[in-house]
Amino acid sequence: MKRFQLRLYVIGNSVLSKRAIANLELLCAQAEFDRAYEIKVIDLLKHPQLAEEEKILATPVLIRHFPEPMRRIIGDLSNLSDVLVGLDLTESDH
Repeated sequence: MKRFQLRLYVIGNSVLSKRAIANLELLCAQAEFDRAYEIKVIDLLKHPQLAEEEKILATPVLIRHFPEPMRRIIGDLSNLSDVLVGLDLTESDH
């Protein structure tokens, strides 16, 4: 079983940041996402150097760091099916 490493980068406690965090929690509760995963939520106001290191131009952004290749989804993650497909976390990964 793959262990997915996901990082959600946000800016502060904005409405958009809160919505992205809530949608990520919904994503993790989905049956399709019943695999091992590690999630970190990173506030770029507290860690601004990471924006440059990760080449982040817009937030919120969810990055799948592992397994490679790295994949990114920008936005509030409101369309969960698009997030699953965009991050290549669909059923075919089992």
